[in-house]
Amino acid sequence: MSETTSPPGTGTGATPAPTSTLSARRAAIAGGVGTLIEYYDFSVYAFLAVTLGPLFFPSEEPAVSVLLTLAVFGSAYVMRPLGGWFFGRLGDRRGRKHALVVTVVTMGVFSGLLGLLPDFATAGVLAPVLLVLVRLAQGFSAGGEIGGAATYVAESAPPGRRGLYGSLTPIGSTLGFSVAAAVVGLVTAVTSAEQMAAWGWRIPFLIAVPLAAVCLWVRVALEDTAEFEAMAEQREVVRSPLLTVVRERPGAVLRVVGIAIAMNGTGYIGLTYFSTYLIQTQGFDKEAVYWASAIGIALACTTYPLAGMLTDRFGRRPVLLSAYALYLVIAWPAFALLGATSSIVVVTLVYVVYMAVNGLAQVPAFPQFTELFPRRIRYTGVALGFNIGTILAGGTAPYVAAQLVQSTGDPMSPAFWVLGVAVVGVATVLTLRETGRDRLPV
Repeated sequence: MSETTSPPGTGTGATPAPTSTLSARRAAIAGGVGTLIEYYDFSVYAFLAVTLGPLFFPSEEPAVSVLLTLAVFGSAYVMRPLGGWFFGRLGDRRGRKHALVVTVVTMGVFSGLLGLLPDFATAGVLAPVLLVLVRLAQGFSAGGEIGGAATYVAESAPPGRRGLYGSLTPIGSTLGFSVAAAVVGLVTAVTSAEQMAAWGWRIPFLIAVPLAAVCLWVRVALEDTAEFEAMAEQREVVRSPLLTVVRERPGAVLRVVGIAIAMNGTGYIGLTYFSTYLIQTQGFDKEAVYWASAIGIALACTTYPLAGMLTDRFGRRPVLLSAYALYLVIAWPAFALLGATSSIVVVTLVYVVYMAVNGLAQVPAFPQFTELFPRRIRYTGVALGFNIGTILAGGTAPYVAAQLVQSTGDPMSPAFWVLGVAVVGVATVLTLRETGRDRLPV
């Protein structure tokens, strides 16, 4: 039995009254909007990698500068499990809302700080050191966001509609990348190359501060979930959620890790690596690629509610397996098209298809994660497993892809990475029991 704050005999595990439809919608929107802003803050860096490389890691070889910049992008993910532990503990002990308010504030602060950093020409080696430290702080904050949003929305959703309502969480995280690409594209359009290198790159980071203030206003107005309130009333809050989840649900954590590897390992190739590949390897215009990325990702997100309805109708396992099977089919053709085309329209279509498939992988995954853990350790369990998987195959994906191209000279080589992580996804889903029609475990 887990150690709790309740005396023996208490903690009945009573099921709370269902949340009203209006409250459920507000929760889903607040979760999605907050996640959008959080992932905007986090992903702006990836779209500016080609610009930031020479500023913070000057080298005679442009590819080396970009590789080092992408390595720093990946370094932020090292802190995500620690952030997941901290915010998971906060969310499981103090409330889901409390943790989600803190994550968005910290991310906004550190994104603003990144926009104020000196470059190598100004501060020498101190500049990349500060860049790494700020990215680590961003990673810490991001570690608590999506697991908390998924938990909050799942606990607020009407029975049988966790997939549909939960689709707003991956819509938010994915649209965050789209908005980041659009902002970077807009700044690139209105500045010269010299201005962009001198000060233009700072603008997308500084915009994060007012965006965080908007999200803070939205989230402060929310109430906590009925699930958490019932848990607190029944005095089921555990003293150490991390130890409890590792002791009681190690298999569930490993399943979340496996799905997160597949979901992030495929998705981050489209979200972060495609733009670097198109600009650096294929010679596309930066501005055109940013806009193709923004539009393609945004259009793909319009399919995510359909994925939510499909997973509520047919279950989590069939939709997840369909997504990974599609990646096994399209990975090679996607890179072949990007390598052969000079049309930005074709590039945009590749983005749409690739990220729509990622929607089929993401949308069932988040409710699936929450369905693997009881409410007293749900936030921690989801955050722990998701962040470990994201370290292994999310933040590393753009760096691995760039390194594969650099070392092999084959621009198609990242397709093998996509195929590999998709196989991990298939193997993991085959170990899952279908839980789409079950109540959330109490």
